[in-house]
Amino acid sequence: MSKKQVFGTSHVPLSPAVRAGDMVYVSGQVPVRPDGSMESGNIEVQTRQVLENVKAALALAGATMDQVVKTTVWIEDARDFGGMNKVYATFFPSEPPARTTVESRLMVDIKVEIEAVAYAPVQ
Repeated sequence: MSKKQVFGTSHVPLSPAVRAGDMVYVSGQVPVRPDGSMESGNIEVQTRQVLENVKAALALAGATMDQVVKTTVWIEDARDFGGMNKVYATFFPSEPPARTTVESRLMVDIKVEIEAVAYAPVQ
């Protein structure tokens, strides 16, 4: 059994991605841009940025979006579900992962946060 591997860094005590054997766990991603600023757009804009961040975290661990088996989505307002879902579908055009979506107050002033689990066998 191999030990866990952590990928990426954060200003808070978490790892953006952790590989444990063939599984990759991506911490909840928020709509922060590559330059460190927060995306303040609507739910569609924020969801796109969040999923780009999920994609980037997966890549650090050698995984891709098509290997994602489960996501959890937190949205600040359930009325934004349709907009989030529309953008989400573009990142998982076929064989989408299992998903849980809940309305929740989030840690910072954002509209959406998404975590992911991928099955990415070690080569």
